[in-house]
Amino acid sequence: MLIGFSLLIIVLLLTGMPVAFALMFSGVLGMLFFLGGPAALAQIPVIAYKTLDDFVLTAVPLYILMSQVLLKGKVGNELFELGNKWLGHLPGGLGVATIFACAIFAAISGSSVATAVTIGSMAIPEMMKRGYPREAVLGTVAAGGTLGILIPPSIPMILYGSITDESVGKLFLSGIVPGVLLTLLFIIYVVSQARRMERQAPAEWAERWRVLRANIWGLLLPILVVGGIYTGVFTPTEAAAVGTVYSLVITFFVYRTVTVADMPEILEDTVKTTSMIFAIMIGAMLFGFILTVLQVPQGIMRIVTEADVNRWVIFLGINLVLLVLGCVLETVSIILITLPMLYPVVKHLGFDLIWFNVVLLINMELALISPPIGMNLFVIKGISPDSSIQQIIRGSLPFAGLMALEILLLCFVPELATWLPRVLK
Repeated sequence: MLIGFSLLIIVLLLTGMPVAFALMFSGVLGMLFFLGGPAALAQIPVIAYKTLDDFVLTAVPLYILMSQVLLKGKVGNELFELGNKWLGHLPGGLGVATIFACAIFAAISGSSVATAVTIGSMAIPEMMKRGYPREAVLGTVAAGGTLGILIPPSIPMILYGSITDESVGKLFLSGIVPGVLLTLLFIIYVVSQARRMERQAPAEWAERWRVLRANIWGLLLPILVVGGIYTGVFTPTEAAAVGTVYSLVITFFVYRTVTVADMPEILEDTVKTTSMIFAIMIGAMLFGFILTVLQVPQGIMRIVTEADVNRWVIFLGINLVLLVLGCVLETVSIILITLPMLYPVVKHLGFDLIWFNVVLLINMELALISPPIGMNLFVIKGISPDSSIQQIIRGSLPFAGLMALEILLLCFVPELATWLPRVLK
């Protein structure tokens, strides 16, 4: 039954139907066939209401609004300049500066697409002008942008917490060490590939401090949001509101890069993105409702329980499924469709559920640069129209390998994800 519904969704997606409506159509069709006809459709508004009736989800539009304000306010441009002044003298200095800027902007915005667009629009032409290989440039920006969903605040982490009732604060904490480690792995790779390239002269210290002072307000944002959560000053949802107000203040009055005239466009983009995410959530819940009625999750649990195989074999299978789904669906859809079924399986196998959040998100990072639907591939294509998708994919492959390496490290050293949430209870 699960295979049949999955094939139906794939066919609908191939026709060009948006993911949310493909899921909704499958759910409605299941109600008509398995729940007694049109009368069962009365469940639709109830399911839709219950799906969105969660205080935690209030943070989603707020973080999206914050991301849009920072994107319009060109805060990322200044972060790239900061990275260039402090790190540009290293081998592959502009590549290192790009990864650094992506990591910081990810910690500010929580959006992979916004990170790739903002940093890429500055970094790609600058690196091309300095003679960096095109594929390396494209891969660096595409992979750097993926850090947006791993380094907190992260919208996928909020969705994970909403579905599983895990603490969003702990989920945010679990992404910090793996996010920093993945950033360092990216930087080490960029440096190792650029040893023969000409290095630019170090910036003068006066220039470095000037750029740092100019960026201090933006750098304080992740400290305010994440620090406020873990000191108990406010909840993750309240942190989203505080961060949004702070981003408006610094872009309006400090950097002066956003005006009242920009707000209609910012609000429109926020509403579009929020509506897309919530529509996918409703569609996924309708689809999940039918799977629950047909006892598909229970069937999967029974298979796992009766299977006489090592739990790591099942875990490997889960990762392969996520990798395949990442080639045809985007991040939010994968999480909302698979997590209700995977969560009880992972819990039954005895894996740490906070740790699994990080593994899942690194898989989603892989999805962002996996052909043919990898979101960041098309984002980079949009800001670099003279580059081909094939070039972007080839440039991203080494970084995809580093993500797979980090998943392996997490399997051997789960404390990379669980240590900080355990220490900062």
